[in-house]
Amino acid sequence: MAKLDQYREYIQNLLTKYGSYKPSEEDVEIQLIFDTVRDHYQILEIGWDGYDQIYNCVMHLDIKAEKIWIQRNMTDIQIAEELTEMRVPKQDIVLGLQPSNLRQYTQYGVA
Repeated sequence: MAKLDQYREYIQNLLTKYGSYKPSEEDVEIQLIFDTVRDHYQILEIGWDGYDQIYNCVMHLDIKAEKIWIQRNMTDIQIAEELTEMRVPKQDIVLGLQPSNLRQYTQYGVA
């Protein structure tokens, strides 16, 4: 399987797994967004908590230049570690949620 196809599958499997969790609020829906043409992948929470609207991007991953970019992770789940357990090389994982000048100090790719 081609590298990009494999990365797409890994991301979709991860987000499907974590998107299956039920939110504590009754009127909140979990949406999985998979744009396989432009390689954007997200988990969204959308709904209401009483009179408060909820619209939250829980996780957001992209594939850019054949690397997986972790753009947002509002959980305690270590996505980068899970990807490395799937045999994604650390240099192919970019912590996009970190400022670009600090990425060189992580154990992952810089871009």
